[in-house]
Amino acid sequence: METASQYFNAMVADYDSLIRRAVPRYDEMLARSIEYMPPRADRVLELGCGTGNLTLRVAARFPGAALTLVDGAGEMLELSRHRLAAAASSCAVTCVETTFERVELQPASFDLVTSSISLHHVVEKPALFRRLFALLAPGGALVYSDQMRGRTDAHHALNMDRMRDFWRESEPLSLDEQRSLDRHSDDHDHYVSVADQLAWLDAAGFADVDCVWRNWMWGVITARA
Repeated sequence: METASQYFNAMVADYDSLIRRAVPRYDEMLARSIEYMPPRADRVLELGCGTGNLTLRVAARFPGAALTLVDGAGEMLELSRHRLAAAASSCAVTCVETTFERVELQPASFDLVTSSISLHHVVEKPALFRRLFALLAPGGALVYSDQMRGRTDAHHALNMDRMRDFWRESEPLSLDEQRSLDRHSDDHDHYVSVADQLAWLDAAGFADVDCVWRNWMWGVITARA
């Protein structure tokens, strides 16, 4: 079985097309994440930068900020760095090729931690949230979008059905693309409900915890250290 990093390295050229055909209202979700970020953040950590779609928006939102990008796929990191340079971003960029569980960073060293459709790859989310709380300076913000399990099996099944309906709509995924996404989900995705995530964030010490946007199985969650 290939690792998640190998999967994303192999699809770097096709990722942007695939993500918009696989995730309904993808750009709206990114925009909503940006809207809930704090007015200022000089030090930003992004977990799972992918091809830089959120990264570019963060760099525009916080010009001159120091961005630390963490991704297990080196080719994704390199593409994000290249896209920032092409956009003439004034941000200083540090790329770290590793998994979220293994990254070593200084405590209280970030004003904002953010992520887009990445944290569902982590099995031990309560431990991850405790680590993220420790990485944030007092008053710092956590803003992430992700795939989330329905609280009941019936709700989760409906959300999954609607996702697959979207795959077959106006810009349909091929059968091979659908099968690849399903295999990746079976091998690497660990969905948990919004209710569980909010409870674990509270337990980690976060305040102002909320789900501020939701569309079927996708959502945006915010919290403050």
